[in-house]
Amino acid sequence: MATAPACSPFIQTARCYARPVRRKRKEIPSHLDDLPPTMIRKDYANVPIIDSVDDVVKKLLSLEMASQKEKVKIKIQQLVEKVRRSPSDNGSFEVQVAILTAKIRTYEEHLQRHPKDKSNRRRMLMAMDRRRKLLAYLRRSRYDTFENTCKQLNIQYTPAPEYTRRITKRWLVKKAFCLKVFQEVQKLTAPERLKQRRERQERARAAREEAARCEGTPV
Repeated sequence: MATAPACSPFIQTARCYARPVRRKRKEIPSHLDDLPPTMIRKDYANVPIIDSVDDVVKKLLSLEMASQKEKVKIKIQQLVEKVRRSPSDNGSFEVQVAILTAKIRTYEEHLQRHPKDKSNRRRMLMAMDRRRKLLAYLRRSRYDTFENTCKQLNIQYTPAPEYTRRITKRWLVKKAFCLKVFQEVQKLTAPERLKQRRERQERARAAREEAARCEGTPV
């Protein structure tokens, strides 16, 4: 029986070089990892016969088989329960911050896997800007609620920096010129302003004398 000819080392090296290398996908930690996979979805949790069904049906109705959207809904509900003022509170500033926090973390995980998704990046930045404004309002109006919200949601709040203008040589020259013009205008209008001030003082003195004369008391 004929044997196959031995492959030359050069061809073997070329084959190994041309073989595509499969990169292992990095495991990205998710904020949904703390959700138990055996937890029944919200739509079926209150069904009376849910305890009597078999394990296969429970697995189909659990979070193990749920979609990302359903898991995010449950996560939002958990965060809202931490900060809401009452069971009927669905629109306070704290609840809005909790909802935006869950959405922002979902966007961050998505952008780690798909960094070129500009549409979701824009949505994330808009949500972050909205949350920053809500937290700034809470910080101004009710600081204790602001602290509790940041603590419960694990938010590290950094105040927005004050507006600072970049100092350039052109800006310095323009500022010096404007100050010089202002000082010259003040010098030119100084006599007129002094005259107006003396006239106001004379009118005020005459009004006081007239009022004293009407009352019959000496000035």
